[in-house]
Amino acid sequence: MRHSFFITGPSFTGIIAEDDSEDWNSGKAGARDGYILPNGHALIAWSDEVKEITRDHNVVFHYAKSADNKELGTVQRLENGNTLITELGAKPRLLEVASDGSIVLEVPLQPETDNAHMQTRMARKLANGNYLVPHLLAFKVKEYSPDGTVVKQFATDLPDLGGRAAENWPFTAIRLANGHTLVNLTHGNKTVEMDADGKVVWKISNDDFPDLKPFADPCGGQRLPNGNTVIASYGSQGEIKVFEVTEDKKIVWKYTGPHRAHEIQILTTNGKPIEGTPLK
Repeated sequence: MRHSFFITGPSFTGIIAEDDSEDWNSGKAGARDGYILPNGHALIAWSDEVKEITRDHNVVFHYAKSADNKELGTVQRLENGNTLITELGAKPRLLEVASDGSIVLEVPLQPETDNAHMQTRMARKLANGNYLVPHLLAFKVKEYSPDGTVVKQFATDLPDLGGRAAENWPFTAIRLANGHTLVNLTHGNKTVEMDADGKVVWKISNDDFPDLKPFADPCGGQRLPNGNTVIASYGSQGEIKVFEVTEDKKIVWKYTGPHRAHEIQILTTNGKPIEGTPLK
Protein backbone atom coordinates (compact mmCIF):
# COMPACT_ATOMS: atom_id res chain seq x y z
CA MET A 1 0.00 0.00 0.00
CA ARG A 2 1.19 3.48 -0.85
CA HIS A 3 -0.30 6.88 0.01
CA SER A 4 0.31 10.43 -1.03
CA PHE A 5 -0.62 12.86 1.73
CA PHE A 6 -0.58 16.45 2.91
CA ILE A 7 1.10 17.21 6.23
CA THR A 8 1.59 20.22 8.44
CA GLY A 9 4.70 19.96 10.57
CA PRO A 10 7.77 21.61 12.05
CA SER A 11 10.13 20.94 9.14
CA PHE A 12 7.76 20.69 6.19
CA THR A 13 4.23 21.70 5.26
CA GLY A 14 3.16 20.33 1.91
CA ILE A 15 2.45 17.16 -0.05
CA ILE A 16 4.43 13.93 0.19
CA ALA A 17 4.16 11.71 -2.91
CA GLU A 18 3.48 7.97 -2.83
CA ASP A 19 7.23 7.31 -3.16
CA ASP A 20 7.81 9.49 -0.03
CA SER A 21 9.39 12.32 -2.04
CA GLU A 22 8.37 15.97 -1.52
CA ASP A 23 5.79 16.65 -4.20
CA TRP A 24 4.80 20.22 -3.21
CA ASN A 25 6.13 22.60 -0.56
CA SER A 26 4.00 25.41 0.87
CA GLY A 27 7.16 27.42 1.45
CA LYS A 28 6.57 27.88 5.17
CA ALA A 29 7.08 25.15 7.74
CA GLY A 30 5.67 24.96 11.25
CA ALA A 31 1.97 24.82 10.36
CA ARG A 32 -0.65 23.59 12.82
CA ASP A 33 -3.56 22.42 10.69
CA GLY A 34 -4.55 22.28 7.05
CA TYR A 35 -6.26 20.69 4.08
CA ILE A 36 -5.92 20.32 0.38
CA LEU A 37 -9.28 21.66 -0.81
CA PRO A 38 -11.34 20.18 -3.68
CA ASN A 39 -10.09 23.02 -5.91
CA GLY A 40 -6.50 21.90 -5.32
CA HIS A 41 -5.58 24.89 -3.15
CA ALA A 42 -4.00 24.43 0.28
CA LEU A 43 -5.75 25.88 3.32
CA ILE A 44 -3.19 26.16 6.12
CA ALA A 45 -3.08 27.47 9.69
CA TRP A 46 0.19 28.62 11.20
CA SER A 47 0.39 30.04 14.71
CA ASP A 48 0.07 33.61 13.44
CA GLU A 49 -1.98 33.40 10.24
CA VAL A 50 -4.22 31.33 8.01
CA LYS A 51 -3.81 31.26 4.24
CA GLU A 52 -5.45 29.61 1.27
CA ILE A 53 -2.78 29.37 -1.39
CA THR A 54 -2.68 28.00 -4.91
CA ARG A 55 -0.10 25.46 -6.02
CA ASP A 56 1.93 28.35 -7.49
CA HIS A 57 1.76 30.14 -4.11
CA ASN A 58 -0.78 32.86 -4.87
CA VAL A 59 -2.71 33.84 -1.72
CA VAL A 60 -6.48 33.85 -2.26
CA PHE A 61 -7.56 34.02 1.41
CA HIS A 62 -5.79 35.42 4.46
CA TYR A 63 -6.58 35.88 8.14
CA ALA A 64 -4.08 37.21 10.68
CA LYS A 65 -4.23 36.53 14.41
CA SER A 66 -5.93 39.26 16.43
CA ALA A 67 -3.91 41.34 18.87
CA ASP A 68 -6.00 39.98 21.75
CA ASN A 69 -4.64 36.45 21.45
CA LYS A 70 -1.36 34.53 21.21
CA GLU A 71 -1.88 31.67 18.76
CA LEU A 72 -4.06 30.24 16.03
CA GLY A 73 -4.84 26.54 15.86
CA THR A 74 -7.70 25.17 13.78
CA VAL A 75 -8.55 25.75 10.16
CA GLN A 76 -11.47 24.15 8.30
CA ARG A 77 -13.29 25.26 5.15
CA LEU A 78 -17.02 24.97 5.75
CA GLU A 79 -19.83 24.10 3.36
CA ASN A 80 -21.13 27.67 3.57
CA GLY A 81 -17.80 28.97 2.26
CA ASN A 82 -16.67 30.39 5.60
CA THR A 83 -13.43 29.30 7.25
CA LEU A 84 -13.37 27.95 10.80
CA ILE A 85 -10.44 29.23 12.88
CA THR A 86 -9.59 29.01 16.59
CA GLU A 87 -7.68 31.70 18.47
CA LEU A 88 -5.95 30.87 21.74
CA GLY A 89 -4.95 33.24 24.51
CA ALA A 90 -6.67 35.72 26.80
CA LYS A 91 -9.82 35.56 24.68
CA PRO A 92 -10.08 31.94 23.50
CA ARG A 93 -12.62 31.78 20.72
CA LEU A 94 -13.79 29.95 17.66
CA LEU A 95 -14.42 32.04 14.56
CA GLU A 96 -16.20 31.69 11.26
CA VAL A 97 -14.49 34.01 8.80
CA ALA A 98 -15.98 35.01 5.44
CA SER A 99 -14.02 34.93 2.19
CA ASP A 100 -13.30 38.68 2.50
CA GLY A 101 -11.65 38.13 5.91
CA SER A 102 -14.52 39.50 7.99
CA ILE A 103 -15.64 37.66 11.13
CA VAL A 104 -19.26 36.54 10.77
CA LEU A 105 -19.52 34.39 13.93
CA GLU A 106 -17.60 34.30 17.20
CA VAL A 107 -18.04 31.50 19.74
CA PRO A 108 -16.34 31.95 23.14
CA LEU A 109 -14.55 28.81 24.29
CA GLN A 110 -14.15 27.35 27.78
CA PRO A 111 -10.72 25.63 27.82
CA GLU A 112 -10.40 25.75 31.64
CA THR A 113 -6.82 27.04 31.45
CA ASP A 114 -4.96 30.29 30.77
CA ASN A 115 -2.12 28.35 29.08
CA ALA A 116 -2.76 29.53 25.52
CA HIS A 117 -0.73 26.80 23.85
CA MET A 118 -2.69 24.09 25.66
CA GLN A 119 -6.21 25.50 25.35
CA THR A 120 -7.37 23.64 22.26
CA ARG A 121 -6.33 22.15 18.93
CA MET A 122 -8.33 20.52 16.12
CA ALA A 123 -11.84 21.96 16.39
CA ARG A 124 -14.34 20.96 13.71
CA LYS A 125 -17.85 22.04 12.74
CA LEU A 126 -20.43 19.26 12.88
CA ALA A 127 -23.27 18.48 10.49
CA ASN A 128 -25.77 19.61 13.15
CA GLY A 129 -24.25 23.11 13.18
CA ASN A 130 -22.43 22.70 16.48
CA TYR A 131 -18.67 22.64 17.00
CA LEU A 132 -16.52 19.81 18.39
CA VAL A 133 -13.56 21.18 20.37
CA PRO A 134 -10.85 19.20 22.22
CA HIS A 135 -9.52 20.97 25.32
CA LEU A 136 -6.21 19.45 26.37
CA LEU A 137 -5.76 20.50 30.00
CA ALA A 138 -9.48 20.27 30.72
CA PHE A 139 -9.29 16.58 29.74
CA LYS A 140 -12.53 17.09 27.82
CA VAL A 141 -13.91 17.15 24.31
CA LYS A 142 -16.72 19.70 24.33
CA GLU A 143 -19.51 20.23 21.83
CA TYR A 144 -20.56 23.88 21.58
CA SER A 145 -23.67 25.38 20.07
CA PRO A 146 -23.17 28.56 17.99
CA ASP A 147 -24.10 30.71 21.00
CA GLY A 148 -21.25 29.22 23.06
CA THR A 149 -23.31 26.81 25.17
CA VAL A 150 -21.62 23.49 25.95
CA VAL A 151 -24.30 20.98 24.98
CA LYS A 152 -22.24 17.81 25.52
CA GLN A 153 -18.79 16.86 26.76
CA PHE A 154 -16.68 13.72 26.94
CA ALA A 155 -14.05 13.20 29.64
CA THR A 156 -10.67 11.72 28.68
CA ASP A 157 -9.35 11.23 32.22
CA LEU A 158 -11.54 8.17 32.75
CA PRO A 159 -10.31 5.52 35.23
CA ASP A 160 -10.21 2.83 32.52
CA LEU A 161 -7.86 5.07 30.50
CA GLY A 162 -5.46 5.56 33.43
CA GLY A 163 -7.09 8.58 35.04
CA ARG A 164 -5.62 12.07 34.96
CA ALA A 165 -2.13 10.73 35.71
CA ALA A 166 -2.03 9.21 32.20
CA GLU A 167 -2.14 12.72 30.69
CA ASN A 168 -4.75 11.79 28.10
CA TRP A 169 -4.89 15.27 26.59
CA PRO A 170 -7.44 15.30 23.74
CA PHE A 171 -5.92 16.79 20.61
CA THR A 172 -7.93 15.60 17.60
CA ALA A 173 -11.65 14.86 17.86
CA ILE A 174 -13.52 13.53 14.81
CA ARG A 175 -17.26 12.88 14.77
CA LEU A 176 -17.92 9.70 12.82
CA ALA A 177 -20.96 8.80 10.73
CA ASN A 178 -22.19 6.36 13.40
CA GLY A 179 -22.28 9.14 16.00
CA HIS A 180 -19.11 8.00 17.72
CA THR A 181 -16.15 10.33 18.28
CA LEU A 182 -12.56 9.39 17.44
CA VAL A 183 -10.04 11.11 19.74
CA ASN A 184 -6.25 11.20 19.66
CA LEU A 185 -4.83 11.53 23.20
CA THR A 186 -1.38 13.09 23.02
CA HIS A 187 0.69 12.45 26.14
CA GLY A 188 -1.47 9.43 26.86
CA ASN A 189 -0.11 7.89 23.63
CA LYS A 190 -3.39 6.32 22.61
CA THR A 191 -6.35 6.72 20.28
CA VAL A 192 -9.89 5.99 21.41
CA GLU A 193 -13.33 5.83 19.87
CA MET A 194 -16.18 6.89 22.17
CA ASP A 195 -19.88 6.29 21.76
CA ALA A 196 -22.55 9.01 22.05
CA ASP A 197 -22.41 8.77 25.85
CA GLY A 198 -18.63 9.09 26.07
CA LYS A 199 -17.97 5.41 26.73
CA VAL A 200 -14.77 4.00 25.21
CA VAL A 201 -15.72 1.36 22.63
CA TRP A 202 -12.32 1.02 20.90
CA LYS A 203 -8.82 1.80 22.11
CA ILE A 204 -5.39 1.40 20.58
CA SER A 205 -2.01 2.24 22.09
CA ASN A 206 1.60 1.12 22.37
CA ASP A 207 0.35 -1.77 24.50
CA ASP A 208 -0.88 -3.29 21.23
CA PHE A 209 2.56 -2.93 19.60
CA PRO A 210 5.16 -3.59 22.32
CA ASP A 211 7.99 -3.98 19.83
CA LEU A 212 7.23 -1.04 17.50
CA LYS A 213 5.74 1.47 19.97
CA PRO A 214 4.44 3.68 17.12
CA PHE A 215 2.52 6.09 19.39
CA ALA A 216 4.60 9.15 20.25
CA ASP A 217 2.44 12.18 21.05
CA PRO A 218 -0.33 11.40 18.55
CA CYS A 219 -1.68 14.72 17.30
CA GLY A 220 -3.40 14.73 13.91
CA GLY A 221 -5.47 11.86 12.64
CA GLN A 222 -7.94 10.74 10.01
CA ARG A 223 -10.61 8.06 9.65
CA LEU A 224 -10.52 6.77 6.08
CA PRO A 225 -13.58 5.65 4.10
CA ASN A 226 -12.37 2.03 4.40
CA GLY A 227 -12.66 2.27 8.19
CA ASN A 228 -8.94 2.40 8.88
CA THR A 229 -7.47 5.08 11.12
CA VAL A 230 -4.41 7.20 10.26
CA ILE A 231 -2.43 8.54 13.22
CA ALA A 232 0.33 11.17 13.19
CA SER A 233 2.96 10.56 15.88
CA TYR A 234 4.12 14.15 16.15
CA GLY A 235 6.66 13.45 18.88
CA SER A 236 8.33 10.59 17.08
CA GLN A 237 12.12 10.59 17.16
CA GLY A 238 12.25 7.14 15.59
CA GLU A 239 11.30 5.56 12.30
CA ILE A 240 7.51 5.75 12.27
CA LYS A 241 6.11 9.27 11.82
CA VAL A 242 2.62 8.36 10.56
CA PHE A 243 0.83 5.01 10.44
CA GLU A 244 -2.48 3.47 9.37
CA VAL A 245 -4.21 0.81 11.45
CA THR A 246 -7.20 -1.43 10.86
CA GLU A 247 -10.05 -1.90 13.30
CA ASP A 248 -8.44 -5.15 14.47
CA LYS A 249 -5.22 -3.26 15.21
CA LYS A 250 -2.96 -4.22 12.32
CA ILE A 251 -0.57 -1.65 10.87
CA VAL A 252 -1.06 -1.67 7.10
CA TRP A 253 0.98 1.42 6.16
CA LYS A 254 3.57 3.69 7.70
CA TYR A 255 5.54 6.77 6.71
CA THR A 256 9.18 6.60 7.81
CA GLY A 257 10.54 9.69 6.05
CA PRO A 258 12.24 12.66 7.71
CA HIS A 259 9.24 14.90 8.38
CA ARG A 260 7.13 14.81 11.53
CA ALA A 261 3.42 15.43 11.07
CA HIS A 262 1.26 17.66 13.26
CA GLU A 263 -1.79 17.07 11.07
CA ILE A 264 -2.30 14.82 8.05
CA GLN A 265 -4.66 14.34 5.12
CA ILE A 266 -4.38 11.21 2.98
CA LEU A 267 -4.91 12.16 -0.68
CA THR A 268 -4.35 9.02 -2.77
CA THR A 269 -3.88 5.28 -2.34
CA ASN A 270 -1.90 3.38 -4.96
CA GLY A 271 -2.43 6.15 -7.48
CA LYS A 272 -6.18 6.58 -6.92
CA PRO A 273 -7.82 9.51 -5.08
CA ILE A 274 -9.48 8.68 -1.78
CA GLU A 275 -13.13 7.82 -2.42
CA GLY A 276 -15.80 9.47 -0.33
CA THR A 277 -15.07 12.15 2.24
CA PRO A 278 -12.19 11.24 4.55
CA LEU A 279 -12.78 12.48 8.08
CA LYS A 280 -10.14 14.52 9.89
